[in-house]
Amino acid sequence: MKRPQRSGTADKAAHLLDTSTLLWALAEPERLSVKARRRVESGENVVSVASYWEVVIKTQKGLLSISDLATWWRQAIDLTSARVLHMRPTHITALAGLPMLHKDPFDRILIAQAKAEGLVFVTSDGPISAYPIQTIW
Repeated sequence: MKRPQRSGTADKAAHLLDTSTLLWALAEPERLSVKARRRVESGENVVSVASYWEVVIKTQKGLLSISDLATWWRQAIDLTSARVLHMRPTHITALAGLPMLHKDPFDRILIAQAKAEGLVFVTSDGPISAYPIQTIW
């Protein structure tokens, strides 16, 4: 993946990467849609610590094979030129107000963060578009 270039244009506003989007951007960029790839390569990427948490759990369960999680996280942030989004009470408040349309707790907190921060959410998960956030794929 080529490093994102900061464009500063309105159509390249900050956006939150879904965990799958982050994983694909790093290891299998061909799995990203053209629109998603363009966003990741040229916009302001934001990655949540919730995605790191999800990757750690999936690695512990044997669903992902990452030998050094801390190094992987640092490289993921560096390679995508991402800003790290930490958990805040406003995210939990937004989570409490979400309808139970999606059961995955990691997707739900990412949706809540996108909503609370006013971020576009880059995700291939179609059902997420039923939430009151802007999605791109």
